[in-house]
Amino acid sequence: MHGGEAPSAWVQRWAHLVRPQGRVLDVACGHGRHARWFHKRNHLLTLVDISPAAIESIATEAPGCEAVVADIENGPWPFAGRQFDAVVVTNYLWRPLLSTLLASLAPGGVLIYETFAQGNETVGKPSRPDFLLRPGELLEVCRALRVVAFEDGYQEGPAGQSPRFIQRIAAVRETTAQGEASHGPPRYPLP
Repeated sequence: MHGGEAPSAWVQRWAHLVRPQGRVLDVACGHGRHARWFHKRNHLLTLVDISPAAIESIATEAPGCEAVVADIENGPWPFAGRQFDAVVVTNYLWRPLLSTLLASLAPGGVLIYETFAQGNETVGKPSRPDFLLRPGELLEVCRALRVVAFEDGYQEGPAGQSPRFIQRIAAVRETTAQGEASHGPPRYPLP
């Protein structure tokens, strides 16, 4: 069943950086493995996917969530001018959207991103360069954010799944509050 897969270990590992009860934008959310996980932790949800069936299946299980069916590759960004406490993206890459995703982070908001990287074409799909991050690409994209964690490499697949090359990042849009320097640098706990 779609949506029954476990949430990404990377998302779970860095979710503590999201403000308690903060609004999480799940981009290309599919059948909602991350939406359900954040919902159980009392976060507000905003979901977007091109599939009406996927959105409908999540919205019924997570009442009160804002669920939007949209083609974010060919249509307008449905959240123009809005910001979120977290933006979560897994197994999805549309380079023209990257700057929009960063602009969608509120001060103190966290980007948790994990997708396929170059090298994956040697072990399976996706294999097209359009869908594979270049070495260090997420670091470059997130250069204006505070990078808390980054990984770029090969991962053996769990039972029944193929191995894969992945790149992932957890990065925070730091606040610029007055007097911040007197309290020292921000502390982002490592799990």
